[in-house]
Amino acid sequence: MTAPHNYAHERALWDAFAERAGKDPSDDEPVFRWTQYREHPADPGPELLGAPSTALEIGSGTGRAVAHLAGRGVKATGVDLSPVAVARCAERYGHSGAEFVCAEVLAHLAGGQRTYDAVYSIFGAVWFTDPERLFPLVAEALNPGGTFAFSQPPAIPGAYGPQGMYKGGFAGPAMFTYRYSYTPGTWERFLRDAGFGDVHARVLDAPQPGHIGTLLVTARAI
Repeated sequence: MTAPHNYAHERALWDAFAERAGKDPSDDEPVFRWTQYREHPADPGPELLGAPSTALEIGSGTGRAVAHLAGRGVKATGVDLSPVAVARCAERYGHSGAEFVCAEVLAHLAGGQRTYDAVYSIFGAVWFTDPERLFPLVAEALNPGGTFAFSQPPAIPGAYGPQGMYKGGFAGPAMFTYRYSYTPGTWERFLRDAGFGDVHARVLDAPQPGHIGTLLVTARAI
């Protein structure tokens, strides 16, 4: 099921998010973690991507993960819908060799100008894009044997498909987007249908029992 996305409208939401996220200078340090927790003993880190020479983050947000990979010698690119986020990332991390592109992810991937050893999303574009449209494009953007990996919150039981999300509560201008939530088994099916192999989806428990875990998914381009 595809939700009626209005990307011009959603860009304003992500610009507002970027303005808020960019206010704390202590958050500038490049870091790569898949979970929403600063300290998680089971977070697999960038090693989950293997040893890519090139990598693309879809929905790169703060750019910290892209900058982290660039600092390790990876030719790393981030694509994000928000021009505010992209401008800030380029200013903060451009010196590291990291590249940031402002574009809607489906249009960017459909351009087909580059391929990568790894494509990944950390609470990013996979969470906010119809997988039946996104995953085939990711498969085309990967080099043979390349890794696709993503993380985001697991679905609330019984709440599957696109889920509407307002910005910052339920008052003020109606700024909203859609998140996509499915069971691990459904995510695996979407990936296999898109031509991926070696597909694995699981929920990584939070460090504290009873807290929200992290959906962590990997697949390989054939």
